[in-house]
Amino acid sequence: QLQLVESGGGLVQRGGSLRLSCAASGFTLNYRAIGWFRQAPGKEREGVACISSSGGSTNYVDSVKGRFTISRDVAKNTVYLQMNSLKPEDSAVYYCAAGGVAGLCTDFGSWGQGTQVTVSS
Repeated sequence: QLQLVESGGGLVQRGGSLRLSCAASGFTLNYRAIGWFRQAPGKEREGVACISSSGGSTNYVDSVKGRFTISRDVAKNTVYLQMNSLKPEDSAVYYCAAGGVAGLCTDFGSWGQGTQVTVSS
C-alpha cells in the first residue's frame, strides 16, 4: 500500500524559508515520480514541483522557479521541497503525491494528508 506523509509546514514571515518533507512507504522512489501540490482556500489545487522516478528530471510551476527546490534522499525514501523567499501568496496546504508506474510526473493517484504553510506579511 502506497503511503505518503508530509511534514515541515508552519508559520513563517515573508522572505523566510521552510523545508517540507514527504516520507514514502509501500514503494521506493526509484519507481514513482513525486509531485508537490498546494491548495489555498477558495482556489484550485496547483502543481508546484515534481521529480521523476530517476531523479534526473524536475519541473516547477513558474511562480516558484528560482525560489523552491525539489530533491530526494533515496536511502530515506523521502522527497523534500525547500522553499526560500516565501511570499504570502505561497500560503496553502501542501500535499505530496506519487505518480504512476511509468515514473513520470503524471497519473498522481496516492496522496498525503497535507501540511499547512502560512506566510505572514
